[in-house]
Amino acid sequence: MIRSLPFSALRAFEVVVRLGGFSAAADELGISQSAVSQHVKALEEWLGQALLTRGARTSIPTREGEQLARAVAEGLGRISDTCTELQDRRRADDTVTISCLPGFAFTWLFPRLLRFDLNHPEVIISITTDTGRAPFSPAQADIGIRYGFGQNPGLHVEHLMGEQIFPVCAPHLLDGPLPDIETFLAEHPLLQDEHGDFGGSKPDWAFFARECGISLPPRLATRRFGQANMVVQAAAEGLGIALGRGPLVIDALTDGRLVRPYPHVVASPLSYWLVCQPLAQDIPKFRLFMDWIKREARNQPALPETAPT
Repeated sequence: MIRSLPFSALRAFEVVVRLGGFSAAADELGISQSAVSQHVKALEEWLGQALLTRGARTSIPTREGEQLARAVAEGLGRISDTCTELQDRRRADDTVTISCLPGFAFTWLFPRLLRFDLNHPEVIISITTDTGRAPFSPAQADIGIRYGFGQNPGLHVEHLMGEQIFPVCAPHLLDGPLPDIETFLAEHPLLQDEHGDFGGSKPDWAFFARECGISLPPRLATRRFGQANMVVQAAAEGLGIALGRGPLVIDALTDGRLVRPYPHVVASPLSYWLVCQPLAQDIPKFRLFMDWIKREARNQPALPETAPT
């Protein structure tokens, strides 16, 4: 007989033990730290056992907690393997599923996929988007395109491309004499997308100003958007000055929707990475896509010159 088990609480508890704390578990599960804590507390009350010794930075399982976490991990692992096997049976032999951030999909990948489809009609590309906050899961996609430092333990990782960051705006904002960059940035709202937790290395306006040796206005007027493609759209409509991320604005610069008002360019500390299971890189249809997208990254247009004033 199978008991009625609190599966959500069991899963949350296993992640806390595996990652050593509630904050890291919350990031992987995509829920708040408070929700993770409530799951674990409810599980302890349900079992009538203390399962964790809680510390300021890490939480250590008790003997009973370690026993339970191991059993949950083994059970969930078997379930995950079975689900992956069932998905693979259903997935067509000619399909490659790609996981990436929505902004990257809309501004960079989608405009280029037509070329892949025309050259390789035998392969079907399926795109799934996610926040990129949780580790890449081979159970959800064949290949991931991840933004960050390329840290994906246990997986095959290839560098796809780096990025540069610089101000961009709609052409009509440059009517009239162009002031110095500090004055210009103070006169308009500054647009940027929300980044993941990359610590002090995230390429935001503060990072850009620090690297360029310029000062931002003391009362910074910013507008933040959840996706990079929304930043591009807002800038093209003249809602402010966007901090352009090279690969995500290169097409808008090339077709004239956006312009570079100043020559200041900073190398971002983050890059784009291809991620997959180690054996996947040897499968022809996956290798075909990975080779194609790396060529696209190498052959994208050069950064246009600054707009004439």
